[in-house]
Amino acid sequence: MKTHLDWLAYDTYGAGDAYAGIPATGGNYAKAVAVCMNNHQCQRDGKGVMCPSYRITHDPAHSTGARVKAFKAALNGELGAEPFFHPDLAAAMDLCVSCKGCKKECPSAVDMTLIKTEYLAQKNERHGVSRRARLFGALPAWLHRWRTPLALLVRWRNASPWLAALAERRLGIAAQRPIPEIVGGPLPVEDAPASGQRGKVILFVDTFTHYYTPEVATAAREVLTAAGYAVELLLPAADDGEPERPLCCGRTYLSQGMVDAAKLEGKRVMAALAPALAAGTPIIGLEPSCLLALRDEFYSLSLGPDVAQVGKQAFLFEEFLMREANKGMKLELKPLTGAKALVHGHCHQKAFGAMKSVRKVLAWIPEFEFEIIDASCCGMSGSFGLEAEHYEASLAMGELALFPAVRAAAPETLIVADGFSCRHQIADGSGRQAIHVAVLLQRALD
Repeated sequence: MKTHLDWLAYDTYGAGDAYAGIPATGGNYAKAVAVCMNNHQCQRDGKGVMCPSYRITHDPAHSTGARVKAFKAALNGELGAEPFFHPDLAAAMDLCVSCKGCKKECPSAVDMTLIKTEYLAQKNERHGVSRRARLFGALPAWLHRWRTPLALLVRWRNASPWLAALAERRLGIAAQRPIPEIVGGPLPVEDAPASGQRGKVILFVDTFTHYYTPEVATAAREVLTAAGYAVELLLPAADDGEPERPLCCGRTYLSQGMVDAAKLEGKRVMAALAPALAAGTPIIGLEPSCLLALRDEFYSLSLGPDVAQVGKQAFLFEEFLMREANKGMKLELKPLTGAKALVHGHCHQKAFGAMKSVRKVLAWIPEFEFEIIDASCCGMSGSFGLEAEHYEASLAMGELALFPAVRAAAPETLIVADGFSCRHQIADGSGRQAIHVAVLLQRALD
């Protein structure tokens, strides 16, 4: 079986033993599927992320384990000549939101997000990429080339029920769901000092921050500067084919199975990072799913040996601050009015153990009280909550714990969420506006 992603990490799995769970075909991809040992941890409620689709249906068919069984059947030839188009496999994958919860919470560390990307890539190769998938997947390219008309079109669509209904019929975008409005463009490049008191850092600004929430990048730059760092934006390499287009981690392409396009984006990022990697300069990201793609999915995109070094130098905003505080960095902060907050962690933050740094950093604000919401996936999960057939499921995921907690909070309580999709979902499901940790720290700068 020809695979689109690199599955060599599973090359030794099952070697030298009599394990019979590896499908007959599929090579190392089959081994990635077969790590599931059927212990049913994905069929539970309570704490953690895994598995949001099971939690809203309580149907084992919508659990990670059931998806594994469907893939084993497909790779064993039980689903016919075109198994990736078989309705049984489609039904099993329908409500998977790529939350990465299984990679962290499953004892066997099943990476259903990556498995799903390969599944979608196999479908795309045989039958092409759908119009909606092209729209969502190629978002970075659309925003660069057609930002102004797209911004106008989104405003019209959000203001017109007729246009929203038309977009649902033609593109499958839920008419009830507002589309985030485009408010910015590529951030202006500012001359950073040659060096700060604590050295230089590279700020990787993702597509969502560039075009939808540029205030987050501004806040992060201000906080890092106040902490003593010279901040430089990560810009395309000198020989980049599109030097004016902001860099992208490829997450939107991966979510739609557009692996070749994701590889091109990954190569652009790796070329841009080369000087920072050589110099040992820290790389800081703001959007959890984007920065963590550099430490996770980049290994599967065949981007070369330097990916391992990226994993050592790339940090989420709070991760970097916590690390530097352990080395003596001090950030002067003042108390905030109404100093209380509810914090929702992005699924990938939870899957990679990054919530510890969020707690640590928020505790620096004097007299500040906060509570981490014990919730599974918010339900938006990139484009999932925008898809007409998944709109109700998306809201149901939010209603498990997130929406009730936010609605119960006092009006003066701040809502904090690093994920762009999470903030979008919180606004739609509760009417409250959430902010990024960087914005919160910017407000608290003394």
